[in-house]
Amino acid sequence: MNMITRRDIAVAAAAILLTLSVIGRAEQKQPVQGSAVFDWNSIPAKPTESGSVRLFFRGPTATLDSLDIHVTTVDPGKAPHPPHRHLNEELVIIKEGTLEFLENGEWKRAGPGSVLFIALNDFHGIRNPGPGTVTYHVIGWISHQS
Repeated sequence: MNMITRRDIAVAAAAILLTLSVIGRAEQKQPVQGSAVFDWNSIPAKPTESGSVRLFFRGPTATLDSLDIHVTTVDPGKAPHPPHRHLNEELVIIKEGTLEFLENGEWKRAGPGSVLFIALNDFHGIRNPGPGTVTYHVIGWISHQS
């Protein structure tokens, strides 16, 4: 018959502590964003297949599980991604250029200053018909109620 040794107990205790530590770290949440200024010139534009994107912020706030703020520039004749659905809502505010927005199966044109609202799980798409680039701000969120 095998006896449990002090070494066996020590190894088991260490394994339990390590497991609890890993679980604790996994449950830690990203800090909540406070008030801040996100300067355009300090946010680098990262190249994409269709143009570029500047990520200003992505994370939780006091009232939202997730807030995503980025600016996308799309080259003429391109789209940032195929039409799709997602489980969050978004606002798109056009800074410059003209884009086409797929809403309820119909492509609609929108220019500078226009605001698009994308509802939860609505099938939508954005493309740049040209001739110049189009730049737009995206504000997307997931609330505690979602």
